[in-house]
Amino acid sequence: MTAGSKLLRAASALALSSTVLATSLGASIVLAENAAAAQVSRVEVRGNQRVDADTVRGLLAIKPGQNIGDADIDEGVRKLYSTGLFSDVRISQQGGTVVVNVSENQIVNQVLFQGNSKLKDEQLRAAVQTSSRGAYSQATADNDVGAIREAYTRIGRSDAAVSVRTIPIENNRVNVVFDINEGDRTKIGQINFVGNNAFSDGRLKEVIALRESGILSFLQRNDVYDEDRLRADEETLRRFYFNRGYADFRIVSATADLDASQNKYFITFTVEEGERYAFGNVNVDSTIPGVGGQSLQGELKTRTGDVYSAQKIEESLVSLTNRVAANGFAFAQVTPRGDRDFNSRTISVNYVIDQGPRAYIERLEVRGNTKTRDYVVRREFDVSEGDAFNQVLVQRAKQRLERLGFFEKVNISTAPGSEPDRVVVIVEVQEKSTGEFSIGGGYTTGGESDGPVAEIGITERNFLGRGQFVKISAGFGEDTRSYQLSFTEPYFLGRRLAAGFDIYTTKNTSESYDVERTGGDVRIAAPITTELTGQVAYNFKSEEFGDDDGVSIGRFRTDANGNFVQPLTTDTNDDGYSGPSELLRSTCDDPNPLGYVSSSRSGEATDFSNAPKYTRSRIINAAICESPYTTSSISYALTYNSLDSSTDPRNGVLATFGQEFAGIGGDANFVKTTAKASYFQQLIEEYDVIGQLSAGGGNVSALGGDLRVFDNFFKGQDIVRGFDTKGMGPRQFEIDSDGDTVGRGVSIGGENYLNASAEATFPLPGISRDFGFRGAVFADAGTLWGSEYKGEYGVVGTDLNLRASAGVGLIWASPFGPLRVNYAHPFLKEDYDRTQELSFGFSTRF
Repeated sequence: MTAGSKLLRAASALALSSTVLATSLGASIVLAENAAAAQVSRVEVRGNQRVDADTVRGLLAIKPGQNIGDADIDEGVRKLYSTGLFSDVRISQQGGTVVVNVSENQIVNQVLFQGNSKLKDEQLRAAVQTSSRGAYSQATADNDVGAIREAYTRIGRSDAAVSVRTIPIENNRVNVVFDINEGDRTKIGQINFVGNNAFSDGRLKEVIALRESGILSFLQRNDVYDEDRLRADEETLRRFYFNRGYADFRIVSATADLDASQNKYFITFTVEEGERYAFGNVNVDSTIPGVGGQSLQGELKTRTGDVYSAQKIEESLVSLTNRVAANGFAFAQVTPRGDRDFNSRTISVNYVIDQGPRAYIERLEVRGNTKTRDYVVRREFDVSEGDAFNQVLVQRAKQRLERLGFFEKVNISTAPGSEPDRVVVIVEVQEKSTGEFSIGGGYTTGGESDGPVAEIGITERNFLGRGQFVKISAGFGEDTRSYQLSFTEPYFLGRRLAAGFDIYTTKNTSESYDVERTGGDVRIAAPITTELTGQVAYNFKSEEFGDDDGVSIGRFRTDANGNFVQPLTTDTNDDGYSGPSELLRSTCDDPNPLGYVSSSRSGEATDFSNAPKYTRSRIINAAICESPYTTSSISYALTYNSLDSSTDPRNGVLATFGQEFAGIGGDANFVKTTAKASYFQQLIEEYDVIGQLSAGGGNVSALGGDLRVFDNFFKGQDIVRGFDTKGMGPRQFEIDSDGDTVGRGVSIGGENYLNASAEATFPLPGISRDFGFRGAVFADAGTLWGSEYKGEYGVVGTDLNLRASAGVGLIWASPFGPLRVNYAHPFLKEDYDRTQELSFGFSTRF
């Protein structure tokens, strides 16, 4: 290499080194300048009008002296946006100054709804997040549009159209307007079931809550499709099949397809029923020392050979858990283990009892209740905060809450507590209407006065959200008036004691005399077992009679000229009456006032033509002359109830037995015993034919004296349909000279009664079950007999003479409540009985 070349290379290297050095120094200078610029000296806020600058700086969390980067600026933007106060946020750095440019959201002056009629403004305001005096956010308003559409979907208007707009006003405020086109109701066109063989479509439609649209759907509102209702119906179907032996049942799919052209949903449940099972061997195994499985067998509700039922297993779990807990093992866990035999189609169940993990309830939260008080929900739990957590007892509380009838849905879930052994129990409820407006009535024929009778009432089963029962009712008829007030507190003194009272007043003139009864009772009831309840009560009644002329039992006989024919009848001493002046005695003022012959109300002895031409009842008059008459008594009753439903039973028993003891003061002295039992059984599952057998009876006996006639039983259509209210049993008549009964007679009641009834109800063929119609056929038999006046004063019907009737009924689950019309024909009766062949009644909830 030449010297020149070496010199040139050295110069080049030196120049390169100088360039690298200069570049490095430049870079260092730039970085230093950037580092100096990143340190904040102050924060400047621009564009704010209502929000104070210091408030923005506090929200931003960028302080003078702080070194910031892009990440800090991004975080600041995010924080300011999250407040909902601003529609635009920009942050930049100019030297040591951080400049925050904001555009404030407009303030909402009013939220308005236009075009809505099916949902009120209050309902829509509860659905949206945009509110008056809040900051307007377009994103929130868009979400509100979806919420309003969802609210309309829940009431069956899926095609409702909703849009939102703003109307600016002064001071950067706006009115937010939601424009609504409610559209037509989206109906349920058809509900189909695929894969069902054991039960028809019609039977399964009765099980679920959703209904096909019909001519009365605008009143019933049960044809509204909702995703939650569909899911709930899936669970209802599962329980229906599981409780009827189909342990393998599953729902393959449940779909709801909207036909936009018809604006109707078509719902299809695809199911697999599987085989039907019965219970095999049922045993109890306990790993807890001192708790033997054999001793717990009596707690089981499952029996070998019975049709498999998930509900019976649940009841067994509750019963076993309560029994073991009562023995001091609060953490005991009962687990049912099934062994399925596919050949014999049986499921053997082994209940295994172990000492479960120790967990305590830290807190019990109630959510979703707007009317019902928290304590009404809490008191249905047998466990509370601090108690041992037991899943079975929690599920038992869920069943109790569902049976209250206060809620559409009850969901209970758990969440971890503050410690590993702590559990939070969350109860979510959806309330429903608990009020009821009722109307009942009938048409009386063949009695003292024909014509319609009616009763109206208002009932609230969750009064003021306290779980209290209140009912006010009034009855009206041609000759009757009645008013009643009832109140029940289901948890008296904080215990599961139902205490209450009833007050009533009635006035009746249907038997040709006026009687006004005023009274009431104070009662308290307590559960003895899950199915048995006991009640005790104090009762008081006062009766006053307003017509001391007495009661007609027949008309005087006259000759062709209208003159009385002698002898008319005989008096109590069989002396006969010597002349017409005897007709003018005052019924209750005469020393011997109780003969058959009536007095003249005018008191004009000289004008015989004005004398009333009726004979009167000695027996009824004797009671009338004792007015006012008071009855003071104590009573008790035992009620056994194993019905599967209190409103629409298909299986189970309802039985009552009670006694009343009068003589605790007052004028009456008697003991009255009554009993009644009804047995329900589904006769044909597929066609939903339900059978009912009922029987009852009663006896009243005097205590230390005579039994007053009004203390007897007065029976009729309440034990044998087709008869008047007091249409059967002993009656008093006028007896003519030939010994024959004359006139209409009057009921004097009986000391004993027996009755029995058989009935079957069924869906009406050829009519869609969605209309809610059912038919009924029935046969009743009964008798009312026994009287101390047997053979005296023209009294007949004191013997045990059977009455019977047969009839048909029409039952309609109407939009106003269950309506029933009965027509009963008495085919076995006495000539003097009174009939009422047609009757009806219904009630409705609000």
